[in-house]
Amino acid sequence: MPQTSSYSIRPRDATLAAVSDTPRKIIHLDMDAFYASVEQREDPALRGKPVAVGGAPESRGVVAACNYEARKFGVHSAMPMARAVRQCPDLVIVRPNFTLYKSVSQQVMDILRSATALVEPLSLDEAYLDVTENLLNEPLAMEVAKYLKARIRDELSLTASAGVAPNKFLAKIASGWKKPDGLTVIAPERVESFLQKLPVEALWGVGPVTAKKLHAIGVVRLVDVRAADRALLTRTIGSLAEWLVRLSHGDDPRKVTPDRPWKSISAEDTYATDLEEVKQMRAEIERLARRVADSLQKKGLLARTVTIKVRYANFTTVTRSHTEEPATHDGARIVERALALLERTDAARRPVRLLGVGAHGLLDRHELLPSSQLLPLESVW
Repeated sequence: MPQTSSYSIRPRDATLAAVSDTPRKIIHLDMDAFYASVEQREDPALRGKPVAVGGAPESRGVVAACNYEARKFGVHSAMPMARAVRQCPDLVIVRPNFTLYKSVSQQVMDILRSATALVEPLSLDEAYLDVTENLLNEPLAMEVAKYLKARIRDELSLTASAGVAPNKFLAKIASGWKKPDGLTVIAPERVESFLQKLPVEALWGVGPVTAKKLHAIGVVRLVDVRAADRALLTRTIGSLAEWLVRLSHGDDPRKVTPDRPWKSISAEDTYATDLEEVKQMRAEIERLARRVADSLQKKGLLARTVTIKVRYANFTTVTRSHTEEPATHDGARIVERALALLERTDAARRPVRLLGVGAHGLLDRHELLPSSQLLPLESVW
């Protein structure tokens, strides 16, 4: 039975939470070291130890997630597990249990939806909430965030960090400000002073490569984007320039969308031993392509674009894509296109350590066909 939260909110007059001309109140809630924290909850013997969830180091496994004890040694997600063990010899490796994580994630999302219907999950362990008007009739978003954090702690024995701000961009930055178990509030009147503190790397879309380009033209702080020559900025980072200028002013008009459309579906595998025979590579591409096609069919989606990813033995990674109309979820056609893309790589001449197949440009099948032509999903399966 779920425990009763030690933190409660007394419902207030609903009119207090329904002022239409006030700034939006957005929460970004991010579970702390989610996979590893769930494993520590399930096995108390893991508590206090550096833990990484992922594959075995001898089979080229990678770190899917790790706890904060492991991060002190420089371990991080997507790192090869062999390297993680070298950096942290006492690292405890746990094989992932995604069935468990999905179940716990659903419990988290149910708690979030107790405060508002406007919950936009980003992954199993994070979500945006618009609590401008909320089911608790609470006018202060900070109090809603405290309530949700307390319920997650008391009912699930896990911690979450939350950021509260007038928009998504600022809320997401705020949630990472005081991890773990943090709560950072950026009130509208504090937005400018908060932006002044941030490096340009805080902007969405600015990874190491883009940051290096920006630094080269004198853009080091987030607010430096405002003063940069627009033509130079566009030449440096292309179409991203206009969006970064908006964000540098703290302007992010995106709404919290409860039902986020699927943007892509993919499947990939890293192999314990490099693949050297093209016949074996083709068999793997076919298997992965059929997995993607099955997912499309079960979700009632069609794809315009098929992509493949190939990582060679020296870690060089290439992608190839093919777009055509009409969109499809036909397994045979997706396999055919994926195999044709493989021919456009050096896979036949170089050992391969990873293969992947993806589907992009997704459409709901109901958007393309009149109702009279739609088959029940059971017949598609």
